[in-house]
Amino acid sequence: MIPHHILVFISFLEKFHFIKVFDPEYIETQRQALYIKKEYANSGMEEFTEDETGSFCSYLSEGCRLCQEGAKMVLFVTGLCPKNCFYCPLSDERRGKDLIFANERPVENDEDLLEEAGLMDAFGTGITGGEPLLKIERVLHYIRLLKSAFGTEHHIHLYTSLAPDRQLLEKLADAGLDEIRLHPPQENWWNLKHSPYADALKNAKKLGIEAGIEIPALEGAEKVAVFAEEMDVFLNLNELEFSDNNSEALLKSGFSLESDISSAAAGSCKYAEAAFSACKRAHFCSSTYKDAVQLRKRFQRIAKNTARKFDDITEDGTLVYGVIECGDQKLAEKILQDMEVPSELFEVKEGRIEIAWWVLEDIKEEIKEELEPYEARLSVIERYPFEGGMVVETIYLNNDRLLEEDDQP
Repeated sequence: MIPHHILVFISFLEKFHFIKVFDPEYIETQRQALYIKKEYANSGMEEFTEDETGSFCSYLSEGCRLCQEGAKMVLFVTGLCPKNCFYCPLSDERRGKDLIFANERPVENDEDLLEEAGLMDAFGTGITGGEPLLKIERVLHYIRLLKSAFGTEHHIHLYTSLAPDRQLLEKLADAGLDEIRLHPPQENWWNLKHSPYADALKNAKKLGIEAGIEIPALEGAEKVAVFAEEMDVFLNLNELEFSDNNSEALLKSGFSLESDISSAAAGSCKYAEAAFSACKRAHFCSSTYKDAVQLRKRFQRIAKNTARKFDDITEDGTLVYGVIECGDQKLAEKILQDMEVPSELFEVKEGRIEIAWWVLEDIKEEIKEELEPYEARLSVIERYPFEGGMVVETIYLNNDRLLEEDDQP
């Protein structure tokens, strides 16, 4: 029997997604990664690396390297797309709609885009959709805008499910595109050598654009790997993930969830294993990696540049602070001033006062007593590090103990 203290430690690690202990699917994923490393490390591939999230690679493009650092802004230029890939994870809020987002921020004008890039101190931008090339003039404008604002070293890569011709690629190269990743639909994977995608890759390389292929790890991925090697381009394989919009299609196709704590599709890693042996420059990006590394580091960068003096930045890049809500906000503000709470440790907003959580915890009894007639509500919240960011957790302060939101009547 496993000792109790070991079980407690394991539970702690699992809660914070550091490991997936004793999860058979996770163990199988790790076994496959180890097999690939041993089998192909001496097969002429570039240096092989792997990490604790189940990702492994023999090559990282510059775009991937910056994503790994959380230094790439995600520029969603449109939700329109002529394809109908069954595994597409795009949400209903964006699918089929001509909307623009910089990270999670809606873009109404150029200033929105540049401000978002500045807030996260972006070293580059990844242009995605939908299908970005359906809005080619918009794409060209944004490439020029970003290069002009942040310099030619601001690295820009673009995803497309289309096979752009020479003329279109010349426009992209002239605007300053650094990298392109083609995403041929799965039905084309068995005949790529004689498809327009082959010409697109050749032309992109001739124009000085780093070229590659990015696909989900599905049946037929090994065919794409052979093609990528023949074309001398890199190959990115993404672990297939369940989302609200593709779950039904994935289940019909025979996929299931890897585990109760993961959105990854079981077995996707096996297709990456088959593909990895055929391409010297390949990268498998796990579902865990996207959340535990890319998103986390991007949040950390944004938090570092946007946090107020009283915001507590967590290891995940989220912000924690206290909130005072009551019927007489002027009185609440006066109470804080009378208590000589430094002005830099709170901010008055419409309908609420945001304050350092440790200050609120220290003075909560006095605040509640003073504001009792006004039905004051005191809480500590954790949210994503941008204006209007999603609230991860709310804890209400009640008497001498902390009550989680689920405990409230």
